[in-house]
Amino acid sequence: MQMGPEERKAMRERDKVYRERIKHEVDAVLHDTGLRLEGEKRDLFEQRYMQERRRIERSLRQEAETKREQELPALKERLKKEFQETSPEAASASSPGTSTAPKK
Repeated sequence: MQMGPEERKAMRERDKVYRERIKHEVDAVLHDTGLRLEGEKRDLFEQRYMQERRRIERSLRQEAETKREQELPALKERLKKEFQETSPEAASASSPGTSTAPKK
């Protein structure tokens, strides 16, 4: 599947904004640590920072997904009970012989 020119432009812009944000983060981390790195060492620091950040973010996503999967069955059951009790179909099904057709 190919992207249109507008989609490619938007993707490049998002990537540019992301890279700028990361540059600012790296600058802040360097400032906070008191390190003064130049050239290749700074590039290496930035690369390692990004690797570790991606690892942390991946781990957090996995934890969130695991927790979501554990909690979804209980949520489905609660919603099923809640909406079964209040739905008109449940009320008419619980009292057979009662018509929902309007009276004339």
